[in-house]
Amino acid sequence: MPGETTTGGTCRTNDPEGASLGNGYRVLKTPSLNKGLGFTSAERETMGLKGLLPPATLTLEAQVELTVQEMRRKSTPLEKYVFLQSLQDVHSTLYYAVLSRHTYEVMPFVYTPVVGEACQKFSQIYRHTPQGLYLSLQDRGQLRSILDNWPVDDIRAIVFTDGERILGLGDQGIDGMGIPIGKLALYTACAGVHPSHCLPVTLDVGTNNQAKLDDPYYIGLKHRRLTGPEYDAFVGEFMEAAVDKYGESVMLQFEDFGNNNAFRLLHHWQEKVCCFNDDIQGTAAVALAGILASTALTGIRVETHRFLFMGAGEAGAGIAELIAYAIKVETGKTIEECRKQIFMVDSKGLVCLSRLEGLQHHKRDFAHDVEHVPDLLSAVKAIKPTALIGVSTLAKSFNETIIREMSAMNKRPVIFALSNPTSKAECTPEEAYKWSNGMAVFASGSPFEPVEFNGKTYIPGQGNNAYIFPGIGLAAVACGATRITDLDMYIAAKALADAVPEDRLEASCIYPHLENIREVSLKVAVAVAANKYATGQASVLPKPTDLESYVRSVMYEPGY
Repeated sequence: MPGETTTGGTCRTNDPEGASLGNGYRVLKTPSLNKGLGFTSAERETMGLKGLLPPATLTLEAQVELTVQEMRRKSTPLEKYVFLQSLQDVHSTLYYAVLSRHTYEVMPFVYTPVVGEACQKFSQIYRHTPQGLYLSLQDRGQLRSILDNWPVDDIRAIVFTDGERILGLGDQGIDGMGIPIGKLALYTACAGVHPSHCLPVTLDVGTNNQAKLDDPYYIGLKHRRLTGPEYDAFVGEFMEAAVDKYGESVMLQFEDFGNNNAFRLLHHWQEKVCCFNDDIQGTAAVALAGILASTALTGIRVETHRFLFMGAGEAGAGIAELIAYAIKVETGKTIEECRKQIFMVDSKGLVCLSRLEGLQHHKRDFAHDVEHVPDLLSAVKAIKPTALIGVSTLAKSFNETIIREMSAMNKRPVIFALSNPTSKAECTPEEAYKWSNGMAVFASGSPFEPVEFNGKTYIPGQGNNAYIFPGIGLAAVACGATRITDLDMYIAAKALADAVPEDRLEASCIYPHLENIREVSLKVAVAVAANKYATGQASVLPKPTDLESYVRSVMYEPGY
């Protein structure tokens, strides 16, 4: 029940009425303690559970199977999302067991693509059970004391958003809380970060979404977004409160902040606390991993590619910057030289030097001395890229003409349509394979089914951030990381690329199967943790003799 948990073997209760309830009833109402019909006869006797449950006993595996069957009977994706979230509210061990045993099937209903619809309707489906903290402008000056209201003191990973840029759906205000909740569920399901160590947070600074402001049932503050120094001070108060409460190794993940704030906040805080921005750095690492893995199919190494981006927002700039960093590591060139292999198209055409004065700061490093052209097709013809990366949220912008042009220039064109949700994808895998005569090396941001073309089965790789951020989180928690750097992201990308098995490459897939995500996350975590020890940015000392065994030992496995 709200306000009650078990931490360090003791139970902290904030609800005075709860103290009068029978111990067994309290256990059944505490998600982290509840086993449902999994309690043994002896446990029912000693814990005061007799009569509160039917007499049958079910194993966790049987409960998982029944739960998955019930989920499959739900008629819409959103109903499946709500069902799973309701399960998390009452029986968290079973919830994480379902996610861990059926990750590939369940992930779309926990995170993308369904979480987008869930955020749009979050106020309508809000279930009145605390799954994280909502910190609003009304709480300024009190954020540190409010953190004490969360019942668990040992928090090691926080995902937080201000809801301004939720996926490709724009400003969702406080309804963006679905993103931190979903991301941290994947920390546990995909990497074994213990759920009690995770805290979702939404910073409610208002919203500019008029539909939300007009909605009588919207659960957030009903005024326009705060901006400027006051906004920065509010975010800063939260960051400092979190470090003060949980220590300098608490990992703080920025999630779905708007372009105007995302880069600026990351650059301000990344040298001060253990933080990263998943939209900028996590997306970049998973995309870079796909590029590195694609070498096995194209024969083109990252340092010899010519990249063209459709979209120049925070995701595109983040990917471009990490690719430039990877080229720098591989070649020893200056970062300025490495950026010259990377071009961008935004709403006004090719980003170039003649447009420098009017460009946002994150685009300026990729404004090269080339002639301006007004659209993507003209840019493809002018730049002659070997890799085309879509982060525009403009559905169908990779049309037949574009992909055929890419195929005429390249034996195996790299085509990444990374925009989420599915409705925003630049093209489908079926279109990419058909228009390239089966030669495209394709990746998407959302999941797609395998494609049959000319007698061959193609498995479209999903450039899912879940390949990266859970492993980063596991590494940070395991070694007590005090910083997260670009080098960590490059190392994580290399570890992911190295984890792609041969049978996946034979099907033109450049990512591992999500069914193996926990082992993939372990490999990513071990590589990143090794770098933290090598660079003196680990606080769990001394370094374990067998780092992989140690990291594996801290991974949470749902069970009774």
